[in-house]
Amino acid sequence: MEKFFELKRHNTDVKTEVIAGITTFLTMAYILIVQPLTLAETGMDFGALFTATAISSLVATLVMALWAKLPFALAPGMGLNAFFAFSVVIGMGQTWQFALTAVFLEGIIFIILTMLNVREAIVNSIPQNIKRAISVGIGLFIAFIGFKNAGMVVGNPATLVSLGDFSTAPVLVATIGLIGTSVLVAIKFKGALLVGILGAAVIGIPFGVTTVNPGFSVVSAPPSIAPIFMQFEWTNIFTMEMLIVVFTFLFVDMFDTVGTLVGVSTKAGLLTKDGQIPRVKQALMADAIGTTVGAMLGTSTVTTYIESAAGIEEGGRSGLTALVTAGMFLVALFFSQVFLLIPAAATAPALILVGVFMASPVKDIDFKDYTETIPAFLTMILMPLTFSISEGIVMGVLAYIFLKLLTGRSKEITPLTYVVGVFFLISLII
Repeated sequence: MEKFFELKRHNTDVKTEVIAGITTFLTMAYILIVQPLTLAETGMDFGALFTATAISSLVATLVMALWAKLPFALAPGMGLNAFFAFSVVIGMGQTWQFALTAVFLEGIIFIILTMLNVREAIVNSIPQNIKRAISVGIGLFIAFIGFKNAGMVVGNPATLVSLGDFSTAPVLVATIGLIGTSVLVAIKFKGALLVGILGAAVIGIPFGVTTVNPGFSVVSAPPSIAPIFMQFEWTNIFTMEMLIVVFTFLFVDMFDTVGTLVGVSTKAGLLTKDGQIPRVKQALMADAIGTTVGAMLGTSTVTTYIESAAGIEEGGRSGLTALVTAGMFLVALFFSQVFLLIPAAATAPALILVGVFMASPVKDIDFKDYTETIPAFLTMILMPLTFSISEGIVMGVLAYIFLKLLTGRSKEITPLTYVVGVFFLISLII
């Protein structure tokens, strides 16, 4: 392990990486139930979706662990699954087989673009201060997700959002968990986030938040994926509807993944001296392969998860973290009912605190130069406000280009940044 993952060079050890890998898994394990619930709205088989979600996450995270050797985990992406179910199938009236075909085509295109270094070039074209802002924006975004999942922040027609009801059991459990986990973090307790998640889950039992369903079994065989395996629909692949759907999957996934890789790598201190992600091509290939395999298994686009930041904060720095997370997805296949016991209220405190940790690169942003500050701020603030990593990046990069051009500093813009900017403009128009 030392030779393969270079643990000493990354200033880590096996114990730290294992804790980090388990922590990452627990903060993203919700996808094992949310993904089947979302795609089942299209008529797909719930049990088969659970198995497809676990296996696609396992495969993609293994590629990240063993090839890219980076501490990031992958799974079917939130937002993209909603687009799959509610926009493509329910909204456009297409079949779920049509949507799976679009995901498969997206995966193939991603593999080709990654092999041609197109996606790597896009990552490297993002200005340094925006890269720092991406980390902060993701922190705000993931904290917002934590507050939302716990019910601590709720929708409000008058003000968009407001505080939730702190007399309800889920909010109380999340609040107790947040206080307890914060204390553990403050005293630098090793494995604070993991202990906090497990502790909150236990506290949730008397509150009725953590529930054991009748017929509960610790070990169970994974459901068959036969109902959704390789269910493609080739008759409509040359239609305008397919083009629009594939482009949307491509655009959102590309910049969600790019944003996550840049942001979490920045926080982990993994960027090279010139601000580049090590082995970024292999990292990008992980989600391309995961998406392609996932479509074959019967699930939506696979992407790198911002919850990987939880493992980073626990000290995860190498591919061993991702390997442990992949192993947890394998275990989850046979202990599904156990893992599904952990409620959103128990993982919410970890997500909120990860938001705190991710905000630290803000101190390195150049606030004296407004052609740098304004794009960085737009990147940070729009991620949680639009509930989208990609839209924050789009507005930040476009603001950077326009401000540099209009202040006579066009020489600071690289040619590839111009190309990316044009692509962003086209995406906004479409």
